[in-house]
Amino acid sequence: MAGKLTGKVALITGASAGIGQACARALAAEGAQLILTARRAERLEALADELAAHAPRPIIVVGDARDEATAQQAVQAALDGPGRLDILLNNAGTGNYKNLVDTSAEDYDDMMDTNMRSTFLFTRHAVPVLIKQGSGTILLLSSMAGIYGFAGEAVYCATKFAQVGFAQALDKELRPHGIKVGAICPGGVKTEFALGRGRTEASVAESDMLEPEDVAGAVLLACTQSPGSRIIEIQMRTMAEGLT
Repeated sequence: MAGKLTGKVALITGASAGIGQACARALAAEGAQLILTARRAERLEALADELAAHAPRPIIVVGDARDEATAQQAVQAALDGPGRLDILLNNAGTGNYKNLVDTSAEDYDDMMDTNMRSTFLFTRHAVPVLIKQGSGTILLLSSMAGIYGFAGEAVYCATKFAQVGFAQALDKELRPHGIKVGAICPGGVKTEFALGRGRTEASVAESDMLEPEDVAGAVLLACTQSPGSRIIEIQMRTMAEGLT
C-alpha cells in the first residue's frame, strides 16, 4: 500500500540526530524519497542504512548547512537523482543559553548563521525549483522561543523570531506559485540540542519535554495537508507544562 508521501521528494537539513532524524523516519515511513544533509557523515550513513530497509535509500549530502555550497549541492542532488523536490524541512539549528552580557559576537554569529542563514540558503536555492514545478512545501523548524521571549535566551530567541517572520513573509510571496510555507514551533525537546550550552544530559533525561517523535508528527501533518489548505504555524508544548 502506498504511503501518503509516495512519489514525493523531501530535503531535510540537520538530519543526523534529534528532530531531523525523527522526521526522516516519519517521512520515509510514508514513502518519501529523502535527501539528508548534515555534517556527521557516519551518522547519515547509519540512518540511510536503517531507512533503506523499508523505503527508498536516502541520498546523502555531507556538509555544513551554513555554507551556500551545501545548499546548492543538496538541491542539485534532488534534481540529479529523483528529478524533483517537493518538501524542504529547514531543521538545522543550535542554541546557547546565556545572559546577554555573557554572549559574545562569536556566539551571536554561530546561532544566527546556523539557525537563520542556513534557512535562507536552502530556501533560496530550493524556491526556483518549486516555482518551476508550481508546487511544494517549505517548513521551518523554529521554536516557542520564536513566539515568546525568554530570559537568558535573547539571541537564540532573535534567531527563532527571524525564522517565523521569514516564514510569514514567504507564505505571502510564494503562495501565488502554489508553494506552502509554515513554521513548526515546539517547546523544549529531548535531543542533543544545546548540551554543554545550558543543558546537560541529566537535565534533559529527567525533564518532561517533548520527544523528537512528537515534533516529527507535526511535521508529517504539515507535509500531508490537503491540496487546498495550508498550515501557517504549529505551536507545541508538553502536556506536563504548568497551568500558571
